[in-house]
Amino acid sequence: MSQLARLCGMFSVACLIACVPPVSAGEGDDWVTLFDGETLAGWRPNSKPEAWSVVDGAIRAHGVSGASHLYYVGNGESPVPFRDFELAVVTRAIGPSNSGIYFHTDEELMPGRPWPANGYEVQVNNTEKEKKKTGSLYGVVNLAASPVDEREWFELRVVVDGDRIRVFADGTEVVDYTEPADVVRDRQKGRVLRDAGGAIALQAHDPVSVVEFRSVKIRALD
Repeated sequence: MSQLARLCGMFSVACLIACVPPVSAGEGDDWVTLFDGETLAGWRPNSKPEAWSVVDGAIRAHGVSGASHLYYVGNGESPVPFRDFELAVVTRAIGPSNSGIYFHTDEELMPGRPWPANGYEVQVNNTEKEKKKTGSLYGVVNLAASPVDEREWFELRVVVDGDRIRVFADGTEVVDYTEPADVVRDRQKGRVLRDAGGAIALQAHDPVSVVEFRSVKIRALD
């Protein structure tokens, strides 16, 4: 069985027909690359497609007309669900910018707001206004200071293993959070892990923020 078939089979039966062919990720056969470095194949914005482009081998998120989210859909129309995984994203901010990486999410939006209603978000943020800095598990574990220089390429890794979520910035663990059983949120009630997993999405936040994603890859946790 191919690595892609094994990986998809662990995430979702639907993924067997939805995933795009893997590209070598440079770290062994366990990794599957979700961005081909040239096009937005396998990805679909939920709105405002003008927010997304590929520039010099990186996905560029620039919400020129407002917020938009780019979902990984593979070869299908619907976002591909992932349950337990390690996600590695190489990213940087072009100037002061706000963005994020969503997981265990879907396309439902908060009432009257352009943000996903469900799942978790890991921040990419070096703006002065937003106090939840890069690496924060937004609204759950918030970092007051950034662990990296966002003007340079850096790697964010998100590990979801059962009820435990860990976030690493350039190899340093910055979040280690275990979701309590029967967790209840005061805000954004859908900010929970799902038994069936959920989508991965990148965020274009606003007309001022420009963030690039040079590499997006994932591997299953057995």
